Amino acid sequence: MGIEKGGTFAIGGETRVHRLGFGAMRLTGPNVWGEATDAGNPQRLLHRARELGINLIDTAEAYGPHVNERQIREALAPYPDDLLIATKCGLLRTWPEGAKYPLATPDGRPSSLRASTEGSLRRLGVERIDLQQLHRVDPQVPVEESVGALAELKAAGKIAHIGLSEVDVEQLARAKAITPIATVQNKFNVADREHEAVLRYCEEHDIGFMPWYPIGGGKAQSGAVVASLADRYRVLPAQIALAWLLKRSPNMLLIPGTASVAHLEENVGACDVDLNDEDMRELDGAA
Repeated sequence: MGIEKGGTFAIGGETRVHRLGFGAMRLTGPNVWGEATDAGNPQRLLHRARELGINLIDTAEAYGPHVNERQIREALAPYPDDLLIATKCGLLRTWPEGAKYPLATPDGRPSSLRASTEGSLRRLGVERIDLQQLHRVDPQVPVEESVGALAELKAAGKIAHIGLSEVDVEQLARAKAITPIATVQNKFNVADREHEAVLRYCEEHDIGFMPWYPIGGGKAQSGAVVASLADRYRVLPAQIALAWLLKRSPNMLLIPGTASVAHLEENVGACDVDLNDEDMRELDGAA
């Protein structure tokens, strides 16, 4: 298994990472809340990710909340020079008494983003965040104000690169007019291509595109074409779904998440699946 087969991408034109990374969200407790059920599992997963060559890890203040960033620091600090940790701010998660699941509320106020960034710096144990992403655009706050606050933090040396999450082309263009945008993290997989236009914009402007839900929770694996190709290549349907994303665009940066070492290794194995042009045409027509 060779992660280098997936290629690399230079985030912000500067920081080169392998295009298959690791989403650390599922290292927290059920519903992405609290501590892991198995206290040793986060360290096992993160150490194995590094052994496999992964040098892009995605997290967020909201995961836990606050738990996931600390898990990464405890497992990997002091950080190796080649590791890029991407985190997110601007999404408050609470679990009101009596609610079945946690609630998530965008908060793009500059004061909140500054406080969140300072908290992430402490929890990750760093002086500068490699990639700080606006987790959600707050409908109550102009995107220019939110991104402007991140640009000020970048100018102050507390952020290296700025990214966005769940944005449309208009919002992305407005943000890019304020400051360089290094990455966009939108939902995208072989069964859900709503954000094709955003992907094209990213390709045109050398912005990394990080598809969340890359395997589609199983939906992207269930189609007849994916199943047929999995049989042909003697791999798992999930590996076909990930291989399609890697082949789909050189700007694609995958961050599949898992709480299983076996699944992590399977995800990395997608880099070894070399889909040909006919395979891609079949998959492109299967949405």
